[in-house]
Amino acid sequence: MSPQASTLAAGAGRSVPEPREAFDLGASEDTLGRMTEWVRELGDFFRVYSPRRASYTYFVNDPDLVKRILLTNHKNYVKGVGTDQISILLGHGIMTSSGEYWHRQRRMLQPAFHRRIIDRFSDVIREVNELHAARWAAHAARGAPIDISEAASEITLAINLRTIFGADLEWIRERTGGNPFDIVHTEGSRDLKFAYRIRSLGGLIAEVIARRRALPDLQRFDFLDMALNARDKQTGEAMTDKQLIDEVITLVVAGHETTASALAWTWFHLGGRPDVQDALAASMRDRPPGGLRGLDALETWTAGQQVVKESLRLCPPGWMMTRRTLAADVLGGVALPAHTDVFVSPYFMHRHPQHWSHPERFDPGRFNPDADAQRHRFAYLPFGVGPRHCIGEGLAMQELLSHLALMSSRFRLTPADSGPPEIEARINYRLRSALPMTVVPR
Repeated sequence: MSPQASTLAAGAGRSVPEPREAFDLGASEDTLGRMTEWVRELGDFFRVYSPRRASYTYFVNDPDLVKRILLTNHKNYVKGVGTDQISILLGHGIMTSSGEYWHRQRRMLQPAFHRRIIDRFSDVIREVNELHAARWAAHAARGAPIDISEAASEITLAINLRTIFGADLEWIRERTGGNPFDIVHTEGSRDLKFAYRIRSLGGLIAEVIARRRALPDLQRFDFLDMALNARDKQTGEAMTDKQLIDEVITLVVAGHETTASALAWTWFHLGGRPDVQDALAASMRDRPPGGLRGLDALETWTAGQQVVKESLRLCPPGWMMTRRTLAADVLGGVALPAHTDVFVSPYFMHRHPQHWSHPERFDPGRFNPDADAQRHRFAYLPFGVGPRHCIGEGLAMQELLSHLALMSSRFRLTPADSGPPEIEARINYRLRSALPMTVVPR
C-alpha cells in the first residue's frame, strides 16, 4: 500500500486505509473500476468518503467479517445504499424491506420456494427450453448466430411469468393484446421511466388478484396463488393487495434479471471452452431418455453443477451488497458508528487470491468435494448468505441446470464475435451488449 495512494483513518485499535480522493460508491458505473483499483492497493478492509452522503462507506472483503455482517450480527445490519432507488422500482417487497415487516413477508413467502414446490415447475421449465431448442435448431439450419444475451432473457422471462401467473398469463395477453411484462426483456435501461412503466402494471396485477379472489375454489398452482393463500402464522392475516403487488413485481423483475444474467454469462464462459462443452455433452449420454428432470436428477449432475457454480463465481449477478448499521458495531477491531454504510462484494470475494487459485481463470473443476470442504464458507456467496440469502436460489439453480442439460446435449456454441462484451455493473452485473454465438447441432 502506497502512502501516496491513501491516508490512514483512526479506528478502535486498528488503522483503516482510505484512498486520497472522495467517491460515491454505488452511484455510478465507475464503482467497479475504482473498487478494482482500491482492492489491489488498499486490501480487504478500507473506507471511502462519500460527498453525496457526507459520510464514510466501508468496504469489506474478509470472509470472517462478512460472516459477522450477514449472519452472526445480521440484526444490526439493514439494507443500505441504493435501496431507496430500488424501492421506486420494486416497491416494498422482500428485496427492499427490513425489520419486522420483512420478517413477516419472508415467513409468508418462504414455503412457496420449498424444493418440493419448485420441483413441480420442472415441466414448465422443460417446455420453455424445448421451444427455444427448436428455435436454436432453426438458426443452426440457416447458419445464423443467436444473441445469447437476448435468448437468455427471453427464456428466463417466459419461465418466470408462467410460474408466477400460470393460466392467467393467457388472460393477461387477451386483456392487453400482448404481454405487457415484455418490457422487462425489451427495455434495457433501468431508469425512472422504466420504473414508472413497471409500477403502472400494478393495476393489471390488481385485476388478476380480483379475478382470483372472485373464484377462490378454482385450482391453480403458481406463485401468485401461493402468495394469495399465505397466512401470517402469528396473526392469521393474509397479504393486502398492495403487498401482493409489490411481491409480484419483485418476483417478475428481480427474479428475471439475475437468472437471465447468470445464464448469459454461463454461455459466455462456455463459448471459450469447447472442451468443457464437450464434457457436458458427454456427461449426458448415459442419462435416461428425456434428459434430466427434477431437482433430484439435476443435483446428481456433477459436471453441470460445477459449470454453473464457476460461472456464478466469476460473474455473480448480485455483485455488490450494501448494508447499514443500526447501532454502533466493532468490525475487525474498528469502531463503526450507527448508520454507517458497509459494502460487501461477491465479485471481489470470488476473486480473492487467498481463497481461489488462479482466480481469473474459468475452471469448473475447482468445485469438488475436497476443495469445497477446505474453502471458507463465506468466500463464495453468489446468492448471499444468512437470513437474507436469495429466496429464489433453488428455482434459479433449477432453471440454469435444466437449460444447460438440454441445450449442451444438443448444441455446441461458439462465439461469433471476438470482441470483448460491454458490461454493466450497477444493480446487477450483466451484459450490456449483444453476445452473438454460432449454434452447431451435435
